[in-house]
Amino acid sequence: MTTIRTPADEAEARAVQDELRERVVLDEEGPAAGTGLVTGVDVAYDDERDIVAAAAVVLDAATLAVVDEATAVGRVAFPYVPGLLAFREIPTVLAALDALTSDPGLVVCDGYGRAHPRRFGLASHLGVLTGLPVIGVAKNPFTFSYEQPGPRRGDFSPLLADDGEEVGRALRTQDGVKPVFVSVGHRTGLDAACAHTLRLAPEFRLPETTRRADTLCRQALSAAVEATGTASGD
Repeated sequence: MTTIRTPADEAEARAVQDELRERVVLDEEGPAAGTGLVTGVDVAYDDERDIVAAAAVVLDAATLAVVDEATAVGRVAFPYVPGLLAFREIPTVLAALDALTSDPGLVVCDGYGRAHPRRFGLASHLGVLTGLPVIGVAKNPFTFSYEQPGPRRGDFSPLLADDGEEVGRALRTQDGVKPVFVSVGHRTGLDAACAHTLRLAPEFRLPETTRRADTLCRQALSAAVEATGTASGD
């Protein structure tokens, strides 16, 4: 099982990010869209009980049929700090990935890779720790600016840092629907990340990987909370 040590404080967490960021691979395009397997990961929290549930759902990239799925439940081990959310999520996400019986292939995170203030969001962090190709597809642009892309599916515009660096793209996955925000995590290119996102979102704004992982982690959290309540009542 892949393990990760929880930093003692924010300073240590940032130091870990600085160290691991040097290992991000940005010169690979990754697997072609619509080929092999693709895995969505997502988490859900119960802050009152400090419980976090993670899900990993493996899809056939060509048909979007579910091939495998797994969940894991743990305790939140790091406080909420913007820019350091990976330390809250990664231990349980790794446990869910380790519980799969199939190769994850490309991993899609509901979050950021390079589109992160320290250029090392969850997608990059997870990629470095696992060695897997990973992309981030987020619902909002975090701290970065962008122009609205065109109104049609497939239209995009660059997601820009203050220094003008393109850290990702605002990508329209459905006509007239709000864009998603795609960034490279590890061992993929931005063009390929956008192509994967479009293939994974044939009907809805969010990729099927994210939609299915979101449903599954919420179910796992509900079961964990119910079990906690039952145990407390015994």
